[in-house]
Amino acid sequence: MTEIFLNDIFHFTDEEKLKIKIKLNVWNGYNSPLDVYKNNPDVVNNDWLLWKPQSGKNYFSEGEIAMNFIPIGDDAWLLTSIKKIDKSLNVTEDIGYEATEIGKFSPYFGRVVIKFHKYFKTTVIKLSSYEDDIAVLKILPNLYDDDEFPGYENVRLPYAKLVQILERNKSSWISALGNQKAVYLISDRNNGKLYIGSATSQYGMLLQRWKQYANNGTGGNQGLEDVKAEKGFEYIKENFEYSILENYNAKIDDNYVLSRESWWKETLNTRKFGYNKN
Repeated sequence: MTEIFLNDIFHFTDEEKLKIKIKLNVWNGYNSPLDVYKNNPDVVNNDWLLWKPQSGKNYFSEGEIAMNFIPIGDDAWLLTSIKKIDKSLNVTEDIGYEATEIGKFSPYFGRVVIKFHKYFKTTVIKLSSYEDDIAVLKILPNLYDDDEFPGYENVRLPYAKLVQILERNKSSWISALGNQKAVYLISDRNNGKLYIGSATSQYGMLLQRWKQYANNGTGGNQGLEDVKAEKGFEYIKENFEYSILENYNAKIDDNYVLSRESWWKETLNTRKFGYNKN
């Protein structure tokens, strides 16, 4: 099978190829670039791509072209943007460049997947140095989306991701949450405080309960209302994360679910140290 390379798709001139650099975003010690991209692509395509480190090192120069990639599997990288560097800014530990996205390439953003084995530490390389080592694995028919429901035991959603799933009406999630009772956990990633809640038939099951949190951030719970009143809705949006401790089918008695909710509150001591008020 004949391999396809980047230039077979983008048809860069020899002069352009000498100006092209590739940014291979990796875990920064805090976040996965894929998780960030799925929550807000602009953060990856601006903050991550154009970041200038504390050392002040210039990864890009005026007139160069920056191709941005994030890892999505073993040696597999997804193209998220291509930008022309307009200006290098005199800053460190901040967005260090002014850049313009090259619109003619936008149909390929979020769709082109390359294969490249990154065996070195640096995250910015010259296309001309690795042109024959970067093969195109595939061009996706639609924007990359791996947001299939991962299983109840693997749910951990930041607020923005929860809203995104509900707004997109992701079928696998809607199906999984729509007819389930549950005991769930809300974590404040800023201070470590926890809130334990339950979803029963009284509140329209887990899907409807979480829709209430997406809508107003509190679901009507007094402890969370207090947080919102003191710190604002933006605090909730930036710091709250949702997961599932136990899930049950619709036939399980509501009283049993409520008893398990109480057990978790006692176990995690969320009335004393968390946000539960009852």
